[in-house]
Amino acid sequence: MMTHDYQVTGMTCSSCEGKVKSSLLMLPDVTSVDVSKDTNSATISMDKHISLAELQSALGGSESKYQIAPLSHSEVFEKTKSFFETYKPVLLLFGYIGLVSIIASLQNGTINFMQFMRFFMAGFFLAFSFFKLINLKGFAESYAMYDVVAKQIKAWGYLYAFIELSLGIAFLINFNPFLTNWITLIVMTISIIGVLQSVLNKRKIQCACLGAVFNLPMSTLTIIEDLLMISMSATMLILM
Repeated sequence: MMTHDYQVTGMTCSSCEGKVKSSLLMLPDVTSVDVSKDTNSATISMDKHISLAELQSALGGSESKYQIAPLSHSEVFEKTKSFFETYKPVLLLFGYIGLVSIIASLQNGTINFMQFMRFFMAGFFLAFSFFKLINLKGFAESYAMYDVVAKQIKAWGYLYAFIELSLGIAFLINFNPFLTNWITLIVMTISIIGVLQSVLNKRKIQCACLGAVFNLPMSTLTIIEDLLMISMSATMLILM
C-alpha cells in the first residue's frame, strides 16, 4: 500500500471534484482518493505503483481539462522503489545465493566459474524448493494456473517441488553432472513456456517461484530466473 499527493488542475466546482475522484477510483489498484478543488490536489492510495500516464488516461487523456502531476515524489523513483519492494524476497535470495556461491568457488583468490555455477544452481534449487514445500498444496494450485504440464497433470505441481529439491542436492554433491544438467535444461525449458505465455498475455496471476509463502506477481523477473537456470545448465554441458 502506498499513498501519493498530486496536483490536479482544471477543477472549478464540486462536480469537478466528484468527477475526478470517481474517474481515479475506477483504476483497479486505487483504494481511496481525496480531492480538493481549493488546493488543486488529489491524495491517492494504491496497492501498487500506478504510472502518471495511467492516472492521466483515467481522467480523459492528455486533451482532458483535468491535468494531473506529481507533487511530493519522483515518478521514476517511485516506480523503481515499488519494483524492489515487490520483489524484495527474490532479490535478497539471489543476493545471498550469489554471495555464498562466490565464496565457495574461490580457489587461490580466483573464482572458478564452473564451481560458481554449480553452487549457485544448488543454492537456487534448494532454497526455492524449500519455500515450495512449506505449502506444497498452495504451490501446486498456483503453479497449475500457468504451467503447461501442471494444467493437464495436477500431480506435476506436487512432483515439481521434489524435482527441484533433488536437483539442488545433485548439484551440491556433484552427482553425475551430465545427467543433472540435462534434466535441469529440460525441466526449466518446459517451465518457462507457461511463464512466457502468462507474461506476454499480461495475465495478473501469482508467481509460484517461491511457493505460496510470498504473493509475487508474474513478471519478466520470473522469465529471467528460468532463463538463468537454462543458460547455466547449457553452459555447463558445453564446457564439460
